[in-house]
Amino acid sequence: MSSPALAALDAAGLPYRVIRHGPVSSLAEAAQARGVEVTDVVKTIVVRRSEDDHLFVLTPGGRVISWPKLRALLGVSRLSMPDAATAKAATGYERGTITPFGSRRAWPVVADTRLVGRTITLGAGEHGISVAVDAEAALEALDATVADVTEPEPAR
Repeated sequence: MSSPALAALDAAGLPYRVIRHGPVSSLAEAAQARGVEVTDVVKTIVVRRSEDDHLFVLTPGGRVISWPKLRALLGVSRLSMPDAATAKAATGYERGTITPFGSRRAWPVVADTRLVGRTITLGAGEHGISVAVDAEAALEALDATVADVTEPEPAR
């Protein structure tokens, strides 16, 4: 299997493991399908700063972006999330498969500090496929800014 995400991981010289699984409909299902803890399932969120200015925010499973923390880190007063079509146009990936690796544009990456010290799983650009990679190596390859930018996911 070849994809822009895997090609980018190869080009960066990052060791990774491809995980193939069927469709998943929740974070818990994704963790089970990948054989990892929920916190090791990393969500890649596309955030819009302004017209044609986006960034990726990497959040561990079970956590969501803390908008006040992220705005403070970036020194902006307003951020938004683009709709699915805009996110796909910006990255080349559909929601649920988005990864900074192999994206159409090399947007800046902000990663939550809780990813450090873990082996994480990320989308690999296609539904039902993810990759497991060392967080520090991936964050270094992405030149990510690592900061406390999340809060616990609200209870449902």
